[in-house]
Amino acid sequence: MKEGKLRKKGKAAANMMDRLPREVVVHILSRLPLPSLLNSKLVCRGWRTLIRDPFFISKHLSNLAEAGNDPSFILESNWPIPDQRHFIDFFDHSEGKVISKKLPSSPMPMYLVDSCNGLLCMHDTSRSVYICNPFTRLYIELPKLIKYPTLVGNLGLGFHQKTKEYKVIQIVFRRKLRRVESSTTSTTSSESEVQILTIGSPSWRDLGTIPYRFIHLKTKALVNGRLHWLSKPNRYTTASLLVSFDLETEQFQEVPKPDCCGSERCLRHLMVVRGCLSAGAFHENDERVEIWVMKEYGAKESWIKELSIGRYMPPTLTQQESRHFIYSKRNLFVRVLCVLKNGEILLEYKSRALVIYDPQHETFKEFTFPEMPRWFKIIIHVGSLNWLHH
Repeated sequence: MKEGKLRKKGKAAANMMDRLPREVVVHILSRLPLPSLLNSKLVCRGWRTLIRDPFFISKHLSNLAEAGNDPSFILESNWPIPDQRHFIDFFDHSEGKVISKKLPSSPMPMYLVDSCNGLLCMHDTSRSVYICNPFTRLYIELPKLIKYPTLVGNLGLGFHQKTKEYKVIQIVFRRKLRRVESSTTSTTSSESEVQILTIGSPSWRDLGTIPYRFIHLKTKALVNGRLHWLSKPNRYTTASLLVSFDLETEQFQEVPKPDCCGSERCLRHLMVVRGCLSAGAFHENDERVEIWVMKEYGAKESWIKELSIGRYMPPTLTQQESRHFIYSKRNLFVRVLCVLKNGEILLEYKSRALVIYDPQHETFKEFTFPEMPRWFKIIIHVGSLNWLHH
């Protein structure tokens, strides 16, 4: 008898939700973080239909971008259990809450490459490249590459707000040996070959070569419709150039870097801080990491140093690894992931530990969650039901 009453109450509540004005429902649901939105699909049939609507999905994505909430991430386990991914949401971090959710495993081993607007770029063991949404589990396989079809180079996924196009760029570094005329000596030149794919097009396009050697994909940042990388002439030197790629014009251009580079400091990675292009610089003398922010895009004089973070050793690193960490100039292994709304900084140490740094009190607190892997890759990812509609 009680069970029947509960069932009737549930149906009555669902019917009441169905009767709410559509604009009110859209206003409320489009501002929810993705885990809460997914739970809302269970409330009633009308909400489930609405949440699947492309217009609603687009509005939810734009509201998340405008709200300036703390970010979310995809963390991919490399060890001890590979091919496992977790969604970490700092949406309620200001209230001391962080959501961690294990994502369903893919039908085949996949490797995380990049993220943009709720979509992931991934590749499998056969070097096929995919775009997928980890929550809807929809995916497409991209056309085979024109050159080096078995080689996945430096891949990047981007979206241009003006053209409304998603593009994937592949950059393959090639070292060429050149013999000097009238001499037995030879020199090497560094250049990279570039291919581009507009998602929805049948094939990749060859953009030729560029005279840059980009550092690992971790240093990529998407700002103002442009992808950015740090470039260096060879593996033994520090970054000497900051290079952008315009997703609309498909042109590379050098961007002025901050005046922090010299004998004592060097740029190590890029990120986005409050919508601005930002860089992490390593200070060799006292092993501090500095955060530099370009307040006005393209203006060299607008670079300012916002923060300086001192040395720290996460407890999870073993004693043996810690000794190696120290002798290897430890902060070369530290990456700034983001600045949270409350001013705290999320740091990644050697792909082994996540740490929240409080600059006001200069304290460090290691962040962990159930099933936290010992070795991982992490990228910022906006949790969304977004998909490609061509």
